[in-house]
Order: sequence, then structure tokens, then C-alpha cells
Amino acid sequence: MQQPPVYLDYNATTPCDPRVVETMLPFFTRHFGNAASRNHAYGWAAEEAVDHARQQVATLIGAETQEVIFTSGATEAVNLGIKGLFEAYAGKGNHIITAETEHKAVLDTVSHLEKQGASVTRLKVNAAGLVDPAELEAAITEQTVLVAIMYANNETGVIQPMAEISRIARERDVILFTDGTQAVGKIPLNVRQEGIGMMAFSAHKLYGPKGVGALYVRRRGPRVKIIAQMDGGGHERGMRSGTLNVPGIAGFGKACELAGAEMAAATGRLSAMRDRLETTILAREHATVNGLGAPRLPHVTNIAFYGIQGDALLRAISRQIAVSSGSACTSANPEPSHVLRAMGLEEELAHSSLRFAVGRFTTDAEIDFAISAVENTIREFNEILK
Repeated sequence: MQQPPVYLDYNATTPCDPRVVETMLPFFTRHFGNAASRNHAYGWAAEEAVDHARQQVATLIGAETQEVIFTSGATEAVNLGIKGLFEAYAGKGNHIITAETEHKAVLDTVSHLEKQGASVTRLKVNAAGLVDPAELEAAITEQTVLVAIMYANNETGVIQPMAEISRIARERDVILFTDGTQAVGKIPLNVRQEGIGMMAFSAHKLYGPKGVGALYVRRRGPRVKIIAQMDGGGHERGMRSGTLNVPGIAGFGKACELAGAEMAAATGRLSAMRDRLETTILAREHATVNGLGAPRLPHVTNIAFYGIQGDALLRAISRQIAVSSGSACTSANPEPSHVLRAMGLEEELAHSSLRFAVGRFTTDAEIDFAISAVENTIREFNEILK
């Protein structure tokens, strides 16, 4: 049987940590109750598990437990947060500010609201993928109700200047929403200290299960209001109706607990592997790193290979290592990455860029193998071109 390729696509998704799976299993069989069934022990056990997980999630991000709303994932959380706030603050204004490099979940949501009467400003980024805080401040008007800037980019790992963005939003009395999907559990983050009004994130990016995520909504200093986008039962304090995914939520909580406890050690190990992969490839190949020079997540590198047709490179290399040419959510789109194009890359170079993301279960031997696989694949391409 052929060995599966080495997995270096941890930004697309992560395997469930066995400790997370162990936490989830009883809630499929023994403790299978509905958390909304408050008249018997089965429901009480499920509700207790949800409450415990909510505390674990809140602790990781520096929130209060009541500020965490469980959803089916980050995309639903993005929709609930942005659409819900736009409706709630319709009396104040209709202007939303975001960035060209946001995930499609945000870009498509604000485009939908644009058809409903929203005025949207999409900020440009520099060559490193960073927004200019001065341009953000200049874009704010009396009608601005929301600034939506992602914490860390899913394709490049570039971390936005959130402290400065948050300061501007607070001073101008505008709510800050951030897509924290790639940042939560990877780097220290505290929504309260950083002045974040809302944040969406997901379990499957931090070694938890797919199909569960959360929206943080600030309750104090000042409180952020949203209007529910789903009717039918008033679950999650009326903010998200639907029977709770108790096994998934229990796993989400455990994943957050593990991420918080192991983050410091993981950062050093992952950044060392990422840096070795990156520097070795750059030394041997005609390539460059997209976002180099900006603050980046410790486990991600996005490398552009000069003179190589990107689709062919990805197809050839995917037999040996699992990597990505962009967001997993847009992998069916033949167009070059909108993130890289916004950073100023020419279409050909954007097409020739690959994202490598190491993770908890990546080994040094796999990094060695990946380096060799890249080197051998490019050598074969060069020989064909001669």
C-alpha cells in the first residue's frame, strides 16, 4: 500500500488530537443527552459538559464565559457577527471597513450586505500584506459601524497590527471584529486586553473536531449588540438556535485547554521547523517568501517559486507532500490567490506560490523529506524545460 503524503497543510485543517477524541467519545454514547433537556440527568450532564467547554474556550482567549456563542464553525460565526451587528446598529450607520486580504467568509458576507445597502471600504495592503493604520483611520466616517480585519492571514500567516487597529477603533467609537481562526491557539491572544469587540474562530484549526466554532461577543466596556440570524428555539441565549453539538463542543473545549497549556513549547518547536524548511528552500531554489518581513504565525510559510507553473508544481508535489496553493475554501477556484494579488504579486508568481504549514504532529524527518521533495520536483521541471 502506498504511503500517504507528508501532511504540511495544517492551516487547512488539523487532525484531532487523541486527547480531544477521548474527551468527545462519551458524549456519543453514555452521555448522549440534549443540553437543552433540563428535566433529567441526561440533559444535565450534557449541559454541564457545554458549560465546562465554554469556560475552556473563554479562558484561552481571555473572555468571560457568557461572551462565547457556539456555532457550526468560523464561517457561521463570521456571518452571525457581521450581519447581526449590521442589523443591530442600522440606526447609527451603514459603513463597514475591511481589507482586500480577508478570508472569503468575510469578503462574501460584506458583499452580501452591500446588496442590502451597506457601504463597504476595502483597504489595500502593502507588499508584506499589512494594512496601513493611517489609511484605516482616514476611512472611518460618522456612518462607520464596524471594522473587520483578520488577526492572522490564512494564506501567508501575516499578523495584522491589531493593537494599533484596536486603538483607532476605540478612539473613533467603532466596533472591531476580527477573524481569529488561524490565530487562536497558535499565538497569545486576549480579546479583553486588545479591545476586540467580536471574534470568530473554529475548533478544527487547533486540533479539535470539524463542525464546531465560536463567536466571541463583548458584553462589557462597552457591550456589543447583535441580532440573531437563525430562529427556532432560542439556544445560546437567543443568539444561535439549534441543538448544540455536545461532542464537538466538548472536544473544542479540550482542544483550547491543550492549546493554552502547550502554546509556548509548541511555538519554539514549530518556528524552528518552519524556519529550517524556509531557509533551506530559499538557499537552494529561485524563490521568495510572501509576507517576509512582517510579523507571521510561527508555523506558516508561503513560498513563491520563480519560473515554475504553479498548478503543475502542486500536482507533481502533492504525491509526496500535502501542501496548498491558497485557502482550502477556494481551492476549486482556478484564479490566483486574491491575497497574493492584493499584496502586489503578478499573476504568474501568485500562481507559483505554495503554502507550507507545519503542526503538532510534524516531525523533523518529515521536514527533511519535504525539502528533498521540493528540490527533486523542481529539478525534474528544470530538466524538462532544458
